[in-house]
Amino acid sequence: MDNRQYRIGDALKHGDLFTRLSAIVMGVGLLGHKQIVKGLAVLACQCAFIFYMLQKGLHSLGMLPSLGTEAQGKVWNEAKQIYEYTTGDNSQQLLLAGVVTCFVIAAILVLWYLQLKHSYALQKKLERNEHVPNLREDIRGLLDQNLHITLMTLPCLGILIFNIVPLVYMISMAFTTYSKEGEHLMLFDWNGLTQFQRVLNMNGNIGRQFWHVLQWTIVWAIFATFLNYILGMILAMIINRKDTKAKGFWRFCFVLSIAVPQFVTLMIMNIMLQPSGAVNVLLQNLGWISSPLPFWTNAMWARVTIIVINLWVGIPYTMLQVTGILQNIPAELYEAARMDGAGPVTIFFRITLPYMLFVTTPYLITSFVGNINNFNVIYLLSGGGPTYVGDTAGQTDLLVTWLYKLTIDQQYYNLGAVIGILTFIILTIITLVTYRNSSSYKNEEAFM
Repeated sequence: MDNRQYRIGDALKHGDLFTRLSAIVMGVGLLGHKQIVKGLAVLACQCAFIFYMLQKGLHSLGMLPSLGTEAQGKVWNEAKQIYEYTTGDNSQQLLLAGVVTCFVIAAILVLWYLQLKHSYALQKKLERNEHVPNLREDIRGLLDQNLHITLMTLPCLGILIFNIVPLVYMISMAFTTYSKEGEHLMLFDWNGLTQFQRVLNMNGNIGRQFWHVLQWTIVWAIFATFLNYILGMILAMIINRKDTKAKGFWRFCFVLSIAVPQFVTLMIMNIMLQPSGAVNVLLQNLGWISSPLPFWTNAMWARVTIIVINLWVGIPYTMLQVTGILQNIPAELYEAARMDGAGPVTIFFRITLPYMLFVTTPYLITSFVGNINNFNVIYLLSGGGPTYVGDTAGQTDLLVTWLYKLTIDQQYYNLGAVIGILTFIILTIITLVTYRNSSSYKNEEAFM
């Protein structure tokens, strides 16, 4: 019988002596029901857990509510005639240790649940005189009917250790005073939703910058996604026309921008558009302008410049994405539309665009999310600038580049954590709402 059919309440109420003892001493139920190796392994895990909790875990949990109270100080040493510095508490390490301890406790609780349930299942098998698999049969099962457990164990552990634990740790920082403000880089404390209120408050300096950056982030993502998509589609349609000759050559010309590493292209464009860069110098030498154009020093100029350069970089990707899809649109649809007197514009908006949107909606959503988090284009082109005096965010900063500046450059770690959480919430809402209301989700098997 499948283990999942048994409940913990049944195990504690109707279990035999070994099963009930396993609720206190983990692994005893397995040992008593002829699962020696499993029982010893589970018992070893409980012993290791007890040792860890006595050595460090209890202290980490005890320090988690306060995150430390003793600040670093200095004491005058009369014998050496020098100041000696005391270590003090490190709130960052205490927070990490507390988070890890919470996960260790959660893991041992899961193991306790599984071993108790398994012990009761073995008891029932023995009561029915059914065969209890030995170690060799268990190993053979992990390579056969339970192969999914074998294959998924390491990936799941990797996700837990390298993704979930750091993510919870970083989220926790949003509820603390961890920042260079007030010299809280070594010793900080919990402060609840204070930083969230600070970011969302439109009347404060940080709140004003957040809503400004959020507005520009959405505008940038819309232009960067849909302009690339529409123009890339039109370019692919022009190249795919029957009358277009040397189609491979034209595709090669546009794909050249993909062959060059993107960071090289962006850095070169940044240099060329500087006040003393090649573009301004050339225009001045031709007499077309009297002073350098403010590509990076004026907010509007910088934003338009970034969008235009992103078109040059991104359109070839879209062209390659949609070329194959365009070739799969039934030719009969176009022929019927032309017979009805439809022109190129009508055909595009009534046939080509709806078909493309149906097929590429997931790609569009992915591109939109990717553009919201498009760190390279913004940071390598404008560095987020121009930045006004007193601001932590520039006029072309996205949420992701502002987060980078807040944490790496300016050491506002708590504010950076808040921005990260809000960015995740915004992306999740946009992605779920958009996809669940698209034709690709509602009607996956047909195009209407």
